[in-house]
Amino acid sequence: MSRNGMISRIRLMLDAEERLRTSTQSPFDRLGQQMEDVLGDGGILKEVIQPGEGPPVPQHASVSMHFSGFLEYSDQPFDTTSNLKYPRMMKLGRDVTLAGLELGLLTMRKGEFSRFLFQPQYAYGDMGCPPFIPPAAMVLYEVQVLDFLDSGQVDDFVAMSPEEQNTVPLSTLLGVVNTQRSFGNRCFKQSRYDNAKDRYKQAMTLLENRETEDDGERERIKTALLPVYMNLSLTELRLESPNKALKYANKALEIDSDNTKALFRCGQAYLELHDYESAQGCLVIAQAKKPFDNDINNLLRKVAICYKDSLDKQKDMYSKMFKNFKGPVKT
Repeated sequence: MSRNGMISRIRLMLDAEERLRTSTQSPFDRLGQQMEDVLGDGGILKEVIQPGEGPPVPQHASVSMHFSGFLEYSDQPFDTTSNLKYPRMMKLGRDVTLAGLELGLLTMRKGEFSRFLFQPQYAYGDMGCPPFIPPAAMVLYEVQVLDFLDSGQVDDFVAMSPEEQNTVPLSTLLGVVNTQRSFGNRCFKQSRYDNAKDRYKQAMTLLENRETEDDGERERIKTALLPVYMNLSLTELRLESPNKALKYANKALEIDSDNTKALFRCGQAYLELHDYESAQGCLVIAQAKKPFDNDINNLLRKVAICYKDSLDKQKDMYSKMFKNFKGPVKT
């Protein structure tokens, strides 16, 4: 037999052995062969399907993600967020209770989509989670990180007493406020206006409670308060609370009397309150500062129409009143 023939027979034998070996492996075993061992003990295996960008998820972060959990030999997930348009932010160490998932998230970046295989000790343990998870089950999780916020600093700051909060650097406070605003903005975009309002009010309270004797710090606090007041004003409008919206818009104008957005918010609030004259007054001032702003001009036209309709209705009502009034009876 030639040397080439011998090599071919050996290859065929090796291929047959490989097919036999793989045919006896479970799907998770085969999948695990192409995955990275995250901890080095084989307990968490990872495969990156779509890389993310930026820094990895930090400890104590709050994460917005889509995930689906699968048992072996099952095409349907036992747990999934795929039916949610906006999955809620989940706090590591509190809302994310699966050890493997939490450790896996710390290896991920924003936008990343990865698969994880978790051994029972990093999943549901020897007991499982009846009736959905059998005892000592290995599970597969597909995870996509949509976004995350480093909320650890916020938790530490809020846990302090007011006296302790006043001793930390102002830059720390402003970082906490920015994170709270980011939470609020995310809730607002998802139309969760009550949650957004809570975050904005927390940020406002932290800033307003700051005790300062330095003019420079006071100005920095005012600068940070301005967008918070604006956020609150718009959120109250969405919650159909024009009086509160007006209050926060006026607070913004106390900081910056030329702020056209604050004037616009006042115009919106007065319109909702049917105070057309006040709405028109605010919007005319805003229009003078930004004459080509479409939002201001469109709202001003709407107010003018509503104002005219209101006056016409009043005239019609008074006309009917006088028409029905016959005056004193002559004797």
